[in-house]
Amino acid sequence: MRFLWRFTWRLLLLALIALTLLQFWFFSCVWYWSVYDPDSTAFMRSRLERLREEKPRAQLQYRWVPYQSISTHLKRAVVAAEDSRFVEHDGFDWEGIRKAYEKNVREGEVVAGGSTISQQLAKNLFLSGERAWWRKAQEAAITVMIELIMDKRRILELYLNVIEWGDGVFGAEAAARYHFGISAADLAPEQAARLAAMVPSPRRYDPGRSTAYLQRRTQTLLARMNAVRVP
Repeated sequence: MRFLWRFTWRLLLLALIALTLLQFWFFSCVWYWSVYDPDSTAFMRSRLERLREEKPRAQLQYRWVPYQSISTHLKRAVVAAEDSRFVEHDGFDWEGIRKAYEKNVREGEVVAGGSTISQQLAKNLFLSGERAWWRKAQEAAITVMIELIMDKRRILELYLNVIEWGDGVFGAEAAARYHFGISAADLAPEQAARLAAMVPSPRRYDPGRSTAYLQRRTQTLLARMNAVRVP
């Protein structure tokens, strides 16, 4: 019995050390990306692996552009769509989480989420798409790191450059060229609102494809986007 307790405590100690080292690695990466632009993210690599299962030579469409080269219309539209209190909160929108929980209870299933742009960035940079309690806990820890190290402008710059906007299409520049044949800097208000409306289900929409939902959501965001603040 004594041997078993010693073994258990040593195992727990090793697990704690490994967890601490993992958090230090996450922290180091967040600090690095506060200054340098990522070549890829965990989510990009996961998507490329999936694409290559069917097409071994598949490549992602991805091109980094700086914050000032992204249309202000797109910045406003995405913030209006995904996180209207982005510049005000510290990474977690507790009011949004409460409202999402109440809506899910009313519907009897998960129909709304309360994730902020910072939380979504944490997931895209580091984590896979699997749903597990430990993944949400790790996402929350990384979100705290992101908010401590980066300012809101850098967070939004990273987010707009790494989210998916089509099957294997990542970032605002690739999205603007894929869907409209123009640069991210030249997006008009309606084009920006349309791209923002695609964010929850980006692989549903090929260039030129529309649905009644997409049209309604685009018009809703057009009406809201000028009321939100962006960094």
